[in-house]
Amino acid sequence: PPPPPPDREYVFEDVHFDFDRYNLRLGATRLLDEVVAALEEDGDLRIEIEGHTCNIGTSEYNQALGERRAVAVRDYLTSRGIPAGRLRTVTFGEERPMHDNAREETRRLNRRAALVVRLQ
Repeated sequence: PPPPPPDREYVFEDVHFDFDRYNLRLGATRLLDEVVAALEEDGDLRIEIEGHTCNIGTSEYNQALGERRAVAVRDYLTSRGIPAGRLRTVTFGEERPMHDNAREETRRLNRRAALVVRLQ
């Protein structure tokens, strides 16, 4: 018999946000529509949506902002027909920066929602 097909590997781009905002930018829907297509194609796929911020503001404020960013992404995906049970949100606020927070040009890259793949 032929060998089984290789496991699919999913890597999604981060959704970036403007400073102190959690509304989706215009380009974000293109990225998220790719996530919708993958979720529709693979019923075992689950997504964890991580909300992140830069280090400007208090830790408590950034935790809440990170949560609002994750929820904005989740809400878009569910509005496109993805069941909420396949999505999980978590917030890290400023705790897990991907880039250096010392300079604005890299700090802005930390204002994001990361989509982490979970296979059932």
